[in-house]
Amino acid sequence: MDEFSSFEGRVALITGAARGQGRSHAVALAERGADIVICDRCETPDEVAYPLATEDDLAETVRLVEATGRKCIAVKADTADRAAMDALVARAEAEFGRIDIAVANAGITLAAPVQSMTSAQWDEIIASNLTGVFNTLAAVSPGMVERGYGRIVTISSMLGRAGNTNMVGYSASKWGVIGMSKSAALDLAQHGITVNVIAPGNVSTGMIHNDMLYSMMRPDLEVPTADDVAPIFQGLHAQPVPWLEPYEITRAVLFYAAEASAHISGTVLPIDAGNAARVTG
Repeated sequence: MDEFSSFEGRVALITGAARGQGRSHAVALAERGADIVICDRCETPDEVAYPLATEDDLAETVRLVEATGRKCIAVKADTADRAAMDALVARAEAEFGRIDIAVANAGITLAAPVQSMTSAQWDEIIASNLTGVFNTLAAVSPGMVERGYGRIVTISSMLGRAGNTNMVGYSASKWGVIGMSKSAALDLAQHGITVNVIAPGNVSTGMIHNDMLYSMMRPDLEVPTADDVAPIFQGLHAQPVPWLEPYEITRAVLFYAAEASAHISGTVLPIDAGNAARVTG
């Protein structure tokens, strides 16, 4: 393995790892030698109109990680709960000795225009997508500072760099992830710790493949299918593809998480089928 694909002896924490992108990141890091620490909320709040991951999903990620021969700690935990994140990190450090890599992946989507978004909806998406990322960084960074090493990757979105209709809360939360991560990169720059952001486009996971989002995109149809919404998703990208595969994001996680990426910090990498060409910066 080259310097960007070997994680032997490392420990990686991935939030929101019960399915989708988080599972992809966890399994890929395990395949390359890392022991894995994962968490997921495993319940769907009233404000979220599509089903989130389940405890069975979390157990399947554990099975896939352990099938690589690596160890896995898995807990049901909401990243918006600081005490839960502190407890998870403390357990990982007690059992595995440390956390070298943290991927703040957990997040939700919640569609509502500003004129009708409720306070409960706003609070939910900010808690899940922004406060949860802060809690993850705040929980792992003291140990990383003490050890003088760390690789932190946060997950924003192409809507963290541009607005869109019905996405006032989502865009605000993902835009905040970028500002937080850049500031954290400066806070941690003297301690051998990097902080970088990935801004994906539409990724083929349960976050976009659900009846709620399909119906929002095609209100003219009673039961829209993936084929019905594909042209709309494609229009959100520049390249003619409606969605990306989770591993396309994982490749960037592996690059940022590598020991050799020591002097890459505070950056934002769009992986959005060319949509980045439409925005500044």
